Amino acid sequence: MSDESINYDVVVVGTGNAACCAALAAVETGARVGILEKAAKRDRGGNSALTGHIRFVFNGLEDLRPLVKSTTEEELRRLLERLPRRTEADMWDEVMRVTNNQSDQDMLQVHVTESLKTVHWLASKGHDWVPGSQWNENILNPNGGGWGLQQRHCTILEKLGAQFHYETAAVDLIRDAHGRVTGVQALSPQGHVQFNAKSVVLACGSFEANPQMRAQYLGPGWDMVRVRGVPFNTGDGLRMALNIGAMAHGSWSSCHASPQDIDLPPFTVPSGVIHAEKNRYMHPYSLMVNTNGERFIDEADDLRGKTYAKMGRAILTQPGGVAFQILDKKARTMNLYPPNYAKATTAKANTLEKLAQELDINVANFVRTISEFNAAVPADLPPFSTNVVVLDGRSTRGLAIPKSNYTVRIDEAPFEAFPVRCGMTFTFGGLKIDPKTAQVQHVAGRPIPGLYAAGEMAGGLWVGNYASGSGMMAGSTFGRIAGAHAAAAIH
Repeated sequence: MSDESINYDVVVVGTGNAACCAALAAVETGARVGILEKAAKRDRGGNSALTGHIRFVFNGLEDLRPLVKSTTEEELRRLLERLPRRTEADMWDEVMRVTNNQSDQDMLQVHVTESLKTVHWLASKGHDWVPGSQWNENILNPNGGGWGLQQRHCTILEKLGAQFHYETAAVDLIRDAHGRVTGVQALSPQGHVQFNAKSVVLACGSFEANPQMRAQYLGPGWDMVRVRGVPFNTGDGLRMALNIGAMAHGSWSSCHASPQDIDLPPFTVPSGVIHAEKNRYMHPYSLMVNTNGERFIDEADDLRGKTYAKMGRAILTQPGGVAFQILDKKARTMNLYPPNYAKATTAKANTLEKLAQELDINVANFVRTISEFNAAVPADLPPFSTNVVVLDGRSTRGLAIPKSNYTVRIDEAPFEAFPVRCGMTFTFGGLKIDPKTAQVQHVAGRPIPGLYAAGEMAGGLWVGNYASGSGMMAGSTFGRIAGAHAAAAIH
């Protein structure tokens, strides 16, 4: 029995990027929108604050101009020298490549064709972009990164009259006698609250912060993994939807899991403050070995932005769930380190033996691994490239596990090692939605009236791997679609 009842046209569950885009799209139609957030106001925004990137289609300078405010024409032209365009065909191929052609093609079609329109829509709402760093494939980033994007989202929504309810956890979906979703039962610090609505949008993240669900769906060992994000995404929205017959969709056994500093905390709050400090994405330029002193993966089979989200799983399977990124003096000479490595947990030594001893790596195996690797580096390799949007083809020859790009010998002291662990960001399994409306589908093969989903809750796009900035783009696109159709359904 509820202690309180509040009425809206549309209720949105969550305050991440997808949820805010849904709320914006609903508010702009004149709908009365209520937004439920489990966290306190300080920690609002979910894991959207973790990124600085949104990967979208663009065909040249004209597509970028509407997104920037303070960037000059000349600065834009210089940016385009690095990545002149990302066509719809390029973006399609990127996703299909990283997912081994398993991405839901109907969802991907919408994701690709609506991306530019969606970022222009965001710009029209007051968001702007700035030049990205040399370390990612997305030449423009939201001003202030994901954290800045989230703060603007909430400010814009507050000005437009959307009502936020913090420390309010969604518990159950409310349905009428015909099966239509008519609201959300929630728990606030004051007690139970019934939020009545004509439509509900679920955009409250996946289950990465739920150890029981991680073990159930991802497998043994995943219950102990640390989360590169907030502790609030515990699968509540998924549970509520599945309980009323929503169809599960996508890869429930895989997730976004990346190399993180060995000192990664169990959770990160507020996530926007230190979101990038623990990222350890130097794997393409390093060798990664386990405590046995052995390599276990091709560190550079693709660009960094298309490999980092699968590296965490590979690290987790190693003894102790630990690996080490190994580099030598040349990495410093070539200025390969991103700024956040200045705060990394590290070890340095003038010999490989001493480095292994300091890290408790099997010394003999480690020295042999480095020696065999160095011997497999051909003398006739093309020039080394630090352009992250170009694979340079500098590959080893004759190794059982090749290194396909960015290969240099590890032979100049001092030698450095960065111990890393798996850090989860979000899980890939979710709900089946109609890509054109974002309406949740029932296991009986029909839509669930009044229920929409977006963001990490919409399964199907990502399988096993992911490309940098794609989640934010999908959240924006399907969030906008969900909010627009949820608002249209109230009439």
